[in-house]
Amino acid sequence: MKKEKRNKLLAVFLVMVMAILLLSGCGGKRAEKEDAETITVYLWSTNLYEKYAPYIQEQLPDINIEFVVGNNDLDFYKFLDENGGLPDIITCCRFSLHDASSLKDSLMDLSTTNAAGAVYDTYLNNFRNEDGSINWLPVCADAHGFVVNKDLFEKYDIPLPTDYESFVSACEAFDKVGIRGFTADYYYDYTCMETLQGLSASELSSADGRRWRTTYSDPDHTVKEGLDNTVWPAAFERMERFIRDTGLNRDDLDLNYDNVVELFKSGKLAMYFGSSSGVKMFQDQGIHTTFLPFFQENGEKWLMTTPYFQVALNRDLAQDETRRKKAMKVLDTMLSEDAQNQILYDGQDLLSYSQDVDIHLTEYLKDVKPVIEENHMYIRIASNDFFSISKDVVSKMIAGEYDAGQAYQSFNTQLLNQQTISEDILLDSQKFYSNRFHASGGNAAYSVMANTLRGVYGTDVLIATGNSFTGNVLKAGYTKKMAGSMIMPNGLLAYSSKMSGAELKETVRNFVEGYEGGFIPFNSGSLPVVSGISVEIRETDDGYTLSKVMKDGKKVQDNDMFTVTCLTIPKHMENYPVEDNIVFDRGDTSVKDTWIGYISDGDAVLAEPEDYVALR
Repeated sequence: MKKEKRNKLLAVFLVMVMAILLLSGCGGKRAEKEDAETITVYLWSTNLYEKYAPYIQEQLPDINIEFVVGNNDLDFYKFLDENGGLPDIITCCRFSLHDASSLKDSLMDLSTTNAAGAVYDTYLNNFRNEDGSINWLPVCADAHGFVVNKDLFEKYDIPLPTDYESFVSACEAFDKVGIRGFTADYYYDYTCMETLQGLSASELSSADGRRWRTTYSDPDHTVKEGLDNTVWPAAFERMERFIRDTGLNRDDLDLNYDNVVELFKSGKLAMYFGSSSGVKMFQDQGIHTTFLPFFQENGEKWLMTTPYFQVALNRDLAQDETRRKKAMKVLDTMLSEDAQNQILYDGQDLLSYSQDVDIHLTEYLKDVKPVIEENHMYIRIASNDFFSISKDVVSKMIAGEYDAGQAYQSFNTQLLNQQTISEDILLDSQKFYSNRFHASGGNAAYSVMANTLRGVYGTDVLIATGNSFTGNVLKAGYTKKMAGSMIMPNGLLAYSSKMSGAELKETVRNFVEGYEGGFIPFNSGSLPVVSGISVEIRETDDGYTLSKVMKDGKKVQDNDMFTVTCLTIPKHMENYPVEDNIVFDRGDTSVKDTWIGYISDGDAVLAEPEDYVALR
């Protein structure tokens, strides 16, 4: 009898073991299937995570898209590429083909795709490699030019500029009545850079200009390329003349954006260089405002434009036809007219580089309609070198330290002598953790970050919005810059509170189900990350519903007490529906700076991931 009983117990035990093995095998296969079906899209700003990403996912319900707020920095993607973490689709705003050259062999050639074929050749040429391949495509343009106070022009009976000479005449006429005709926020590198290029947009877009730009940006060009001696000397001469004609001086170098806006609003400034969004901003304040282009010395008119971002695809997608087709569907949707409309700020016009997208002009850009119709939308050269050197050289020209010749020589010398600065490794990660979301467990990489930060903040529970972290935790050595890039770049802050179990469950519910004025999860990858607790969530036709909150495998009781830290951006927390007895203390230091401080202290250790969610 005892032997028979032992045999039965052994049989039951073996059945249990087999069931566990089968379940773990099924779980592993399910995770592999989820990974294979997921397309990762890295967005350069959290603003795109709010409207743009949900719109794209809504249009493609059969494709699981993992949206990540990465960084607006090509060095970030070079680091991912070098350590096996390059995503399927990349977006970047602060971009140049020159800086992207090292990524060329890792990116798909889009030159024969319909998406590339739809871009006007005028603009596509800025992204064409010397071998004819194209890795990056631009979306709609953010137009930069001159924001003009028409009320001041009418008050003093000064004609609106129609060419460069009348622009200068207007500046002189305003100077006589004690009003500044023109200035801008030359405190910033981008204003220095865009003014220098905008004044010579027609020449930089000429055959000679395009030839130099292609050579400068060529990824196969092993020798550093300086300025040419055809287009660029004249560009600095135009900059010198513009400084003299507008009266720019050393004091203008201290003006930031807020200073310029205040001068314009108070009627002390007639024109400044800025974005077209400024027209609506001032019209809403009752100031009759319009927008004008750069007037070229040859009589042409050009707008300076910045693509809201450039997009590229990982070459590895070509190894799996099913994944490649999915990624191309995502790309086509990202570049569609309706999707581009999700990118724009209130009052801005849709200025697309694509022939497939109709131009929609509001009253704010009516005065530059002919410029747009002529495709005179210059795309700036925006390499890291050009940002930093433009700031240095143009500032010295405005301060009277350089004439055109000296400026050209200094710019050229700095381009040829730019050195890469090596940084020390502050964090040595010994393991790779994927940021793919799994219905059983969650996101391993984000769990590592959340668990580590829970220790840094010394809190019982940490709750982070799904866009808080920037992707995989790589098996790599992280410098200070790259370690900082592990945290979402757009002002993530920590909010702490002590609360009961009932209040904790309500807080988690708000993060999972969303609330008015806050972030509302739109797919599984955008669900919040939790540490110190685990949650069960159900997916419904209307979104997501919180079912359980557990601590150490047991349901959280209403009378339990916890210290809780929430990571989110300020505008979401400002609308958080707190009860009178819950008070969140906002940290004085951003999460990124807190994280960098932790890493910089030395001996930082990453926590292990945990299964924190079950999605039913």
